[in-house]
Amino acid sequence: MAGGGYGDVANSLPGGRVGVGDHEHRMRLEGVRKQVIETGRNRLLVIGALFGFGFLVIAGRLVDVTIFKQGNEPRLAQAVPASTWKAERADIVDRNGVLLATSLATASLYANPRHILDAGEAAHQLTRLLPGLDSAEVESKLTSNRGFVWLRRHLTPRQQYAVNRLGIPGLYFQREERQVYPHGRLLSHVLGFVGVDNRGLAGVENSFDETLRQSTSALQLSLDVRLQHIVRQELQAAMTKFGAIGAAGIMLDVHSGEVLAMVSLPDFDPNNPGVGPVEATFNRNTHGVYEMGSTFKIFTTAMALDTGTATLNSGYDATKPIRISRFVITDYKPKKRWLSVPEIFVYSSNIGAVKMALDVGTANQKAYLARLGLLRPAAIELPEVGAPIVPSPWGKVHTMTIAFGHGIAVSPMQLVSAVAAIVNGGIMRPATLIRRGPGERDPGVRVISTVTSERMRRLLRQVVAQGTGRKAAVKGYMVGGKTGTSEKVGARGYRRKALLSSFVGAFPMDDPRYVVFALLDEPRGTTGTYGYATGGWVAAPIVGRTIARAAPLLGVAPVDETAPRMRRKMYVRINSRDPRVASY
Repeated sequence: MAGGGYGDVANSLPGGRVGVGDHEHRMRLEGVRKQVIETGRNRLLVIGALFGFGFLVIAGRLVDVTIFKQGNEPRLAQAVPASTWKAERADIVDRNGVLLATSLATASLYANPRHILDAGEAAHQLTRLLPGLDSAEVESKLTSNRGFVWLRRHLTPRQQYAVNRLGIPGLYFQREERQVYPHGRLLSHVLGFVGVDNRGLAGVENSFDETLRQSTSALQLSLDVRLQHIVRQELQAAMTKFGAIGAAGIMLDVHSGEVLAMVSLPDFDPNNPGVGPVEATFNRNTHGVYEMGSTFKIFTTAMALDTGTATLNSGYDATKPIRISRFVITDYKPKKRWLSVPEIFVYSSNIGAVKMALDVGTANQKAYLARLGLLRPAAIELPEVGAPIVPSPWGKVHTMTIAFGHGIAVSPMQLVSAVAAIVNGGIMRPATLIRRGPGERDPGVRVISTVTSERMRRLLRQVVAQGTGRKAAVKGYMVGGKTGTSEKVGARGYRRKALLSSFVGAFPMDDPRYVVFALLDEPRGTTGTYGYATGGWVAAPIVGRTIARAAPLLGVAPVDETAPRMRRKMYVRINSRDPRVASY
């Protein structure tokens, strides 16, 4: 047949016989099928490998986060052996190694709201177990779209156990640290406290925050817990007895400047610093500045003797009050006659002190007070330090009022450090809260001569032996000191019935080792004090009782005060050789 080929004839043969073209077609189909299968297999291998790699990455990340890393929040609950655990903060101990502050591991409760099944029921259960939680607030947190919310920091072990027993999905614990103060309120103003993140916010915890976080050894303070307890107990008893609104007390080593005790009342519990009135956190010893009254006559008399403008035999006319402008300066119990320098000091004459200060002069007065550290903030390792209030300009009137402790405001710590320099031989050393060894003591700066210091010790002894400080006397311990009473300043001037009554003493006066200070804020007189609330009646007894209890602990042995040697050493002629003084 024209136009036809062999292949066409073969494909059309009757009986279905396959020709050469059909076989080739099938071979091509078989090849295509094998190629498709091979391609599929390769794709499956690639996809499987990718999935496997992905799972490996995820698994590796999980291991990294849960074992090697801390995650988004620090120290997510892990099982860490106690032997390898290091506290975030070093311990704080007193001078004898008694523990004052330490870190304890605690559990803090947090939640992943996305895992909480019933936020309302969970909130109800948690607020029932953990007092202080607000149910509405907790429910609001648990219904948020966040992955992490804090519910309560620093649970007790019992609280952690109770929450764990609830079995609520989505609640978790994180191990943290909590700073603990075993002595509670006793050292609150010195130690201060830390925040929820364990960072120091006040007191020594703040001043030495970096040191405490980096060191592995304890920070040793100069304080003695035993002495701290004595001072606090005596202040608290007097504060209650005289209805005072506050009190302050300090014990200081006069040779090293170490603070052995420092108490400010009212105080607070550093374990729960947010509980209680805010004013309880105010440190009256370092942060508060006050007109310290007649205790300043210590410095007025010392500078007069040191400059040579007066001697123990000098006398001043105290027969009449001093009038200047619209002010009148009088004596509390006027003698109305000439007084010797020892009499001015022992009987606490304002008139005599003013006349001594005028002889010293404004420039000298200012220079001496500056050397004694009374014109700058106290040098103490606390962040809560108040700046003194000094007159500017410093005129004649200020020289007169400062002579008896008015017109200038300083902190009790400044006063105590300055008195220590007066009695220790004339060396001014900064106060410190850190224990010092003999070779670590600050050499200090000389501010008065050794002769002036020796004379001042005699005068201070006579104030207690026969002057306004008799109620501070302790048999056998040769106590010396000075009373101070001042009126607090109000909106309309001085408030006559709002007193700051204080006493600063030292012992033993033949060789002083310690200064003790006590102050009561707005004490009220009692029938036992005949209505008086002055320093001699309410503060001097605090110092006396404190010394009586503390001296044996400090290793100070009692002496026979009546022994001729001791009487000669502490003797001072009260009446002057000036005939105008000796004639009475």
